[in-house]
Amino acid sequence: MLNAQRPKLHAGRPWRLTRGIGHLVLSMVVAGCAARRIPIPTDPGEPLPDFTKIHTQVASACAGIRTLEAELGLSGHAGEQSLRGTVVAGFQRPASMRLDGVAPFGAPAFVLAARGETAILVLPRESPVRVVRGAAAEAILGALTGVTLAPADLQAILTGSVTPAPRATAGRLHRNGWASIDLEGGATLFLQRAGNSWRVRAARRDGWQIEYPAWPGAFPQSVRLRSDGQALDVDMTATIMQLEANVPLDETTFAIDVPRDALPLSIEELRQSGPLRER
Repeated sequence: MLNAQRPKLHAGRPWRLTRGIGHLVLSMVVAGCAARRIPIPTDPGEPLPDFTKIHTQVASACAGIRTLEAELGLSGHAGEQSLRGTVVAGFQRPASMRLDGVAPFGAPAFVLAARGETAILVLPRESPVRVVRGAAAEAILGALTGVTLAPADLQAILTGSVTPAPRATAGRLHRNGWASIDLEGGATLFLQRAGNSWRVRAARRDGWQIEYPAWPGAFPQSVRLRSDGQALDVDMTATIMQLEANVPLDETTFAIDVPRDALPLSIEELRQSGPLRER
């Protein structure tokens, strides 16, 4: 049976982040602050000769990440559906992910585990338990939240590298102290001066615009993700709490022991009534 307690992502010690209504309030406050869009430059700019050096500087914290864990306070909408909740997240390169939807008490609202090309979602609070099998992680995540991203891409966005293996190909200097750096594969970073260095403030990549309203240290504190030119209008803010990089994660983190009597659930059924949907 699924463990009804908070998941143990750290090897050998229990998950120690607190939870409760305070997180919901925090996510609402940051989401409110993020409602103002970050005004990224639209002028063509001038060539930025040292763009490779600048990109190395802004990507230095992300470059050595092997594992990552954090608690995410989510708020926003996908289409006409409001989305709100708290998720405990764990990632391991190259493509492993675990997301546990925190409930006020008892078993989690959902558990999504992905390793490579395979993913499984379990809804432990349903009676009987429901399970989604045979779908890619990005398809399941899209049905849950409208955010159709693979584990490696989601980790990259949360840590600020934007793509899993970023390589700078060009750079431009814009008005008002902004710069932009193009990455291999079509993504673009938008940076602002932060003292004598640069800070990533926003990005664009394959159908998404990403904003970083709060970035006080090595990693962002909040991320706003908006769909760009997609059929479904998605606008979601994640408040990132107590992010820790390169912590040891047990191999069982990315596996789920599904009850024998669990009933199958289709992606479409999940999309219609996902556990992050506000009623």
